[in-house]
Amino acid sequence: MKVLLLENVHAVARETFTRHGFDVEVRAGSLAEPELIEALQGVDVVGIRSNTKITAAVLDAAPDLRAIGCFCIGTNQVDLAHATLRGVGVFNAPFSNTRSVVELVLGEILALARRLPEKTQRMHDGVWDKSAKGAYETRGRTLGIVGYGNIGTQLSNVAEAIGMRVAFFDTADRLAHGNARRMGSLEELLEESDVVSLHVDGRPGNAGLFGAEQFARMRPGAVFINASRGMVVDDLALREHILSGHLSGAAIDVFPVEPKAQGDLFESPLRGLDNVILTPHVGGSTEEAQEEIGTFVSTKLTAYVLTGATSLSVNLPDVAPAPREGAFRMALLHRNVPGVLAAINNTLAAAGVNIVGQSLATRGEHGYVVTDTDRLVSDETLASLRHVAEAVNLEAWSDDAE
Repeated sequence: MKVLLLENVHAVARETFTRHGFDVEVRAGSLAEPELIEALQGVDVVGIRSNTKITAAVLDAAPDLRAIGCFCIGTNQVDLAHATLRGVGVFNAPFSNTRSVVELVLGEILALARRLPEKTQRMHDGVWDKSAKGAYETRGRTLGIVGYGNIGTQLSNVAEAIGMRVAFFDTADRLAHGNARRMGSLEELLEESDVVSLHVDGRPGNAGLFGAEQFARMRPGAVFINASRGMVVDDLALREHILSGHLSGAAIDVFPVEPKAQGDLFESPLRGLDNVILTPHVGGSTEEAQEEIGTFVSTKLTAYVLTGATSLSVNLPDVAPAPREGAFRMALLHRNVPGVLAAINNTLAAAGVNIVGQSLATRGEHGYVVTDTDRLVSDETLASLRHVAEAVNLEAWSDDAE
């Protein structure tokens, strides 16, 4: 089986696939849709980060593709609904780089409070500007966290540890950590916070979440940080509020349009502004986080492709089957309607095949069943199962295949 890894996925992923007998191709950058379609011919598994877009057109043009690994937190770069319709499993690393993002944001909070970006630039320019003007301690100031998930809650904990007060807003019902206060609305949070840090996901409803109206609501002299998704923020509006002096600084790690490859030209209306930190989408880019992500996602992908396990899949029902008990295993993704399991079992019984183990789970509109049998299932019987009315995709494993 063939694996294609894009966007500088950590070398440990390649090692994992190679150890399991996969043929691995590695490319440094992301690929635009036409090049991606060409590259995916004959590929069983593709590994990407945030810049590669797996659209419905890409999925339709990649008939051999069985699994997608997002070596990052987000999966909004993948058409998940269409991947499910095509029977392609999608996996990501929802927790592996949490600490790395939190440490970057904490460092930015401290740096912006002391106006370090402009101080260090003036020193490099040969200007000695020893002044306390505009420099503050973070102790006792309020950090407003928008999005209180894995990253938001850990940031909440470390911010309290350095003496900050924490407020948060989330549309989901989240348990407050420590002394953090839940705000009833985003507007309320903006009006109370000295620092606002975004940690929302990439769902379409979050596009344009933060614009001129929200920046205007922020406290005069406040700081803004975005380490979530580029499409969430209107960078032109942010520029105007920095230039006007309404905001005292910002740190931005993600952008609506990002260069495709290392060394490509980066364009942004935020370039050249005092007390603004711009980083090239490196929130989770530490050696520790990238190695952990590489190990986690590649392990999930190999388990799925080699055994049918879908544990922690983004788009498929969660099934963690026991080690194969018989001579043959098959996994059927199907529409979640009554009678599918009976149809599978009746088809096997009619063929004289005995079931020795079976695991089933459903998720929304789909179900997923892994079945072990005491002997090989004939091609004719497999064809019958593939033509079960509600079947989406069927994969099979046998000792012969291994």
